[in-house]
Amino acid sequence: MEMPSEPPSGDRWAEAAPALLMNLRVLSPHQIELAKLLLSEGQSHLFSHWSDPGVEDERKINLFEQVARLNRSYPGGLAAYIRNARRLLADSKSGANPFDGFTPSVPSGEVLTFGDDNFMNLEEIGLKEVRRAAFILVAGGLGERLGYKGIKLSLPREITTGSCFLKHYVDSILTLEEASNRLVEDEERKKIPLVIMTSDDTHQATIHLLESNFYFGMEPTQVVLVKQEKVACLQDNDASLALDPADKYKIQTKPHGHGDVHALLYSSGLLKRWQKEGLKWVLFFQDTNGLLFKAIPASLGVSASRGYHVNSLAVPRKAKEAIGGITRLTHTDGRTMVINVEYNQLDPLLRASGYIDGDANSETGFSPYPGNINQLILEIEPYVQEVSKTHGAIAEFVNPKYKDSTKTSFKSSTRLECMMQDYPKTLPPSARVGFTVIDTWLAYAPVKNNPGDAAMVPKGNPYHSATSGEMAIYRANCLILRKAGVQVADPVIKSFNNQEVEVWPRVTWRSKWGPTFSEVKKKVRGECSITQKSTLVIDGRDVYLEGLSLDGSLLVSAVDGAEVRVGGSFHNKGWNLEHVDYRDEAISEELRIRGFRFERLEQVKMNYPEPGSYSLKP
Repeated sequence: MEMPSEPPSGDRWAEAAPALLMNLRVLSPHQIELAKLLLSEGQSHLFSHWSDPGVEDERKINLFEQVARLNRSYPGGLAAYIRNARRLLADSKSGANPFDGFTPSVPSGEVLTFGDDNFMNLEEIGLKEVRRAAFILVAGGLGERLGYKGIKLSLPREITTGSCFLKHYVDSILTLEEASNRLVEDEERKKIPLVIMTSDDTHQATIHLLESNFYFGMEPTQVVLVKQEKVACLQDNDASLALDPADKYKIQTKPHGHGDVHALLYSSGLLKRWQKEGLKWVLFFQDTNGLLFKAIPASLGVSASRGYHVNSLAVPRKAKEAIGGITRLTHTDGRTMVINVEYNQLDPLLRASGYIDGDANSETGFSPYPGNINQLILEIEPYVQEVSKTHGAIAEFVNPKYKDSTKTSFKSSTRLECMMQDYPKTLPPSARVGFTVIDTWLAYAPVKNNPGDAAMVPKGNPYHSATSGEMAIYRANCLILRKAGVQVADPVIKSFNNQEVEVWPRVTWRSKWGPTFSEVKKKVRGECSITQKSTLVIDGRDVYLEGLSLDGSLLVSAVDGAEVRVGGSFHNKGWNLEHVDYRDEAISEELRIRGFRFERLEQVKMNYPEPGSYSLKP
């Protein structure tokens, strides 16, 4: 990252902004130095209106307080930001190819098959390792794009139980923590840290969600919030900082991207602290992928067994599918990197490199370049070494929307952005960077599109909506049970919010019941079956399905220490799926964005609040 040069000495700097010179009395010595910095970087337009009559001094001071925050929060300060912006904007205007000189090839990685011996062995390895991991949840956005006014972490992951995403994530981490500590009982029990990256939009709401739910069972000291600052907007190709249209004594700002998480972990001192405490892994994940934790143990097992410094979680990807591909790039000067290449760049890059068919499927029916899902596992030692050099700064890009083909002016202000998954771009050739491919149905069902946008997705492509995200959870659970030997009815196709989805039996369980496939297999005994109309909810670690035949709704809850054997034939009317019109404002947003709700006609609900041995039969 470029560092700022010294501002001009003497008073010559003020000649560019006489209106500012008239107001020096209101600025502190530190703020005057910031003014010099801005003027040395060609930002005198920020003060052209400072001679306007009747403007309170407080507004001018507030501007410099904002400038100080922007300068402090960006590696290298505002001067570095402006210079980086000028360089990237010049490249954008000239149409520079970011991959010039690079040749793509397929990197090495591990492709897993769910449920086979290798998968279960890797789960076991990962389970032992996870007590030495820290989890980083990148959650800086609101749910507005989904049609949901709250923060995305408070959105129900599924409405069968109503548990929100953050509760599920904390449950999953605590489950892995307990299971991992059980495997090494002779060693000190460890608490797994959870860091949540927030923004101005989400910070207070995230604190409220945690505190009002008593941190969902996690100790408050385990959870750390690091807040991402926004960056200054740019109004032209000269990287002139843009003033807020609603307040010309305020610089317009926008989010910088989730790549800021690396700088925040560095500046907070958390990485070095974890290193001293003996942690080995840092796992990054996004805020609305309700399936991810089913893939964590095996993926961490891959990192440990292969010695990966960086492990990108991925899913099988169809050629030209709108998801980035994990790619090895080799430069003519010998540099190599394994990174995500966006789908709209991968095909032309391959064709330009002599691959006549471009991004094409292999004999497997999928592209050899696996689909990036923005979940990373990093080994902490080399990670600390790298961010100590860069202070966590990540390679940036700019994406201005030009008014016309001359590329001389913008339709609206732009800003520099960075992506978490671009971390490997700066790594040395000796870095061991790979990937782990997991079946999409097991690992990837993000919730990010509102009903209207989802309905416009071309047929056959994933909707990535609240509708598809919830149905994917039931599908994954049913397929896992099938693999464990349960006879689960086939799905039916239904349409909700103009999205055709597979509707499987509504099966869900708390993480503690089945953190790994081996655990699920242990808890399924005898011949079990679940019909299409059924709903099964398991909330308890020691619940065993022994010859269960379910045709209806069954909800079982048990405290730790309560062993419950569930068997026999349960028949009732169950829960009916009702359509909901997403335009009906009389219905809650949580239901509208899904397009359905449950009519609870009949059910069996059993709770076991005391430890002991129990048998549940009709």
